[in-house]
Amino acid sequence: MIQVKKLTFNPFSENTYVLFDETKECVIIDPGCVQAIEKTQLTEFIVQEGLKPVRLLNTHCHVDHVFGNYYVSKKYKLELEAHELDLPTLALVPKACMMYGIQGYELSPEPTKFLEEGIDVTFGQSRLEVIHGPGHAPGHVAFYSPADGFVINGDILFEGSFGRYDLPGGDLPTLKKTIIEKMFALPEETVVFCGHGGETTIGREKLTNPILTY
Repeated sequence: MIQVKKLTFNPFSENTYVLFDETKECVIIDPGCVQAIEKTQLTEFIVQEGLKPVRLLNTHCHVDHVFGNYYVSKKYKLELEAHELDLPTLALVPKACMMYGIQGYELSPEPTKFLEEGIDVTFGQSRLEVIHGPGHAPGHVAFYSPADGFVINGDILFEGSFGRYDLPGGDLPTLKKTIIEKMFALPEETVVFCGHGGETTIGREKLTNPILTY
């Protein structure tokens, strides 16, 4: 059974996720830790739980989701995994840091393994299905656990909202198609862990999410 730990970091209140199972192997998704105290918080949790990080994953490569890529990669000797279509998004991160006045950003490594829909992410005794869900970012992916009934969905869906589509590579019709055809195809009881804010469920969002009116 996969356990999910959420840690909220950086000025954008981005949610970083550590997923682990009974083997104590873990994956780190979207490390947003930019300040030293945030990096320490992530590391202390891993130490306290006796975890062994084995994969570093990005749902997408917007600035707030990749702040800690360099730190995690170096600390745990992990290679970055992301969707190939989000390479242009990653390339824009230094410019975004300048625009937002972010100090202390350490340049993310380039992905060495590309995530693709249909190719599962495995760790320990666990499996995550990769769902390609563009619209917020071209290479955005979500990680779905059928066995445990949850999805780490980054910035596709939020509780009562949905991801921005006005950033480079964003597109509203594409995002709506992703949400309706892919996210809403998941079981209604699926818990949605979001890139910002609290959790929701597929069933709740199918009834109330404003994307339905666009």
